[in-house]
Amino acid sequence: MTEAEEKKQQQQQQQQKRKKQEKERTSSNGAPEACREDVFDHTYKEKEGPKPPLLIVWRNVILMTLLHTGAAYGVFLIPAALPATLLWSVLCFLVSALGVTAGAHRLWSHRSYKASLPLRIFLAVANSMAFQNDIFEWARDHRVHHKYSETDADPHNATRGFFFAHIGWLLVRKHPDVIEKGRKLELNDLLADKVVMFQRKHYKLSVLLMCFSVPMVVPWYFWGETIWVAYFIPALLRYTLVLNATWLVNSAAHMWGNRPYDKSINPRENKFVTFSAIGEGFHNYHHTFPYDYATSEFGCKLNITTCFIDFMCFLGLAKDCKRVSHEMVLARIQRTGESSYRSG
Repeated sequence: MTEAEEKKQQQQQQQQKRKKQEKERTSSNGAPEACREDVFDHTYKEKEGPKPPLLIVWRNVILMTLLHTGAAYGVFLIPAALPATLLWSVLCFLVSALGVTAGAHRLWSHRSYKASLPLRIFLAVANSMAFQNDIFEWARDHRVHHKYSETDADPHNATRGFFFAHIGWLLVRKHPDVIEKGRKLELNDLLADKVVMFQRKHYKLSVLLMCFSVPMVVPWYFWGETIWVAYFIPALLRYTLVLNATWLVNSAAHMWGNRPYDKSINPRENKFVTFSAIGEGFHNYHHTFPYDYATSEFGCKLNITTCFIDFMCFLGLAKDCKRVSHEMVLARIQRTGESSYRSG
């Protein structure tokens, strides 16, 4: 063997070694080591015996009833609203939705990209406008949802029915396994994030300001909308729509649609949820590749959140977006997906 051939052989061996090491650093679905808290745990077994009784949280039942009644009244007020108020309501919807999708979900739950301090502050403020628990609690529960999806340890286990997965899980006490598994998660990244901890510390005040006061006061002060209409449409109705758009990801996107990437799991591709939740309806893909920042193989297509993150990257406010290669997607489709699906 010549010296050149021996050198080439050593290079090939080193390359194979690096590939093996990289494979060992990834989970079974290709997720990076840092994201294993959101990868399904196949070792979890539900406890045998009768299920714990449902304990209704009547305060939440009353508040949700009042909220949806107020939102329904807000619908009837739409014809009386000024055009600027309706546009402002849409803007508030988009901002608060991004606080969940681009913020609590893709950034803090899955760490699928990195955000600069100004962007993290904006997303935390937007998240307070969405009022769906603070970032720390939202991200913790979402990681539990992925790690123990469709089991007793899943906060909104869709196998318990549409109503439970949509809103019912907020009206009853958590299953003991949800609490137990949530306490065992590795959450040091969230605890070390000063923006997350600041929002958690001042969450009630930030919600009062961003979810209700700002949406209501801006149209009243700047273009003379009545305070009544300003409260019921851009504040109450908008808030309720954002809530239900998010909940549809937990309910409808776990029940209706196709499963092109993994037919062995419940999450589905649901176009209606994709539209209402500004890009979060590619749910079979997302549960198959939870660390992909786009939550879809199609990039910005029907995905306002991905467009927003891409724009933030263009501005230099975000970077290091994790992405699944097209080859890996195709391989997964052939291995576990529904045969009728055609990749884009």
